[in-house]
Amino acid sequence: MIRRQTRNVMVGNVGIGSDYPISIQSMTNTDTRNVVSTLDQIQKLTEAGCEIVRLAVPDVEAADALKIITKNSPIPVVADIHFDYRLALLSIANGVSKVRINPGNIGSDERVKEVVSAAKDKGIPIRIGVNGGSLEKNILMKHGGVTVPAIIESAMTHIQLLEKFHFEDTIIALKSSDIRLTFEAYQALANQCAYPFHIGLTEAGTSFRGTIKSSMAMGALLLNGYGDTMRISLTGDPIQEIKVGREILKSLDLREFGIKFISCPTCGRCQLNLEKIAEELEQRLEGINKQITVAVMGCAVNGPGEAKDADIGIAGGKDSALLFKKGEIIGKYDEKDIVSVLYEEIMKL
Repeated sequence: MIRRQTRNVMVGNVGIGSDYPISIQSMTNTDTRNVVSTLDQIQKLTEAGCEIVRLAVPDVEAADALKIITKNSPIPVVADIHFDYRLALLSIANGVSKVRINPGNIGSDERVKEVVSAAKDKGIPIRIGVNGGSLEKNILMKHGGVTVPAIIESAMTHIQLLEKFHFEDTIIALKSSDIRLTFEAYQALANQCAYPFHIGLTEAGTSFRGTIKSSMAMGALLLNGYGDTMRISLTGDPIQEIKVGREILKSLDLREFGIKFISCPTCGRCQLNLEKIAEELEQRLEGINKQITVAVMGCAVNGPGEAKDADIGIAGGKDSALLFKKGEIIGKYDEKDIVSVLYEEIMKL
């Protein structure tokens, strides 16, 4: 795949743009005014692999809390601002690494100019967040609802407002809960600007459905070269967003996040509890940073052949399994021992 060439910006120590790896973001679901719980969640997100974290800033108290949060956060903090430009200014003063606003929604041009000036002084980018569910009324009326042209017009209006004040450290997000609409919007805007894209599918749903919808949308975008940073939006614990995002990038060979794990769906030839073996092994391997592929296959008929490119794996037999490396069988073990044996061999690699 050929990645779209973009401008590059820095969010703290994380680069966003075509010269940098695609980064993974999330958003806390704590009350930003509760500094202790917010920092605790940021730490957990960081440990899971989050690289940038966004916080809701609904009022002055939340903006004031950013002074402590930004000093103690292990990863760059982004302030999510709606309507009140003064919250953007306060957030910038209190050390955030990026602000997310819609320039056209924060008032007069003079207010936009103030935010742009503050962002320039601190050397931080602005993310324009266009959401299909909150487009401007005049644009909705003009285009007859939420359409690709409506989303693009909204985005270009905000972009041109920042460019009016000579600001180009901009990141663009075009989000909808509709997969096709989201893809086509990014595709259309890609031809009109060179700003990096923050990709995501908003209101994707709970862990099961949201993961499926987000994977379809992110896969389509990334395979076409669109996307410089991403957030998987799921209802629930944001840690799951990081796990899904990392797995998407790893599956597309866009980032390396430790062991690549593959397992077959099983069939009537399988004569051992492959599901239990795969789940137990996957849990034991979580967090291990080895750039290898591990295969768990259900039968000896196809196992070593289908997974010959794996660095190591097993192929099930009757209450037993063959252990192989690079398609070559090196041993046979009882079902009860196979997870421990395979784990030990993996750790030797």
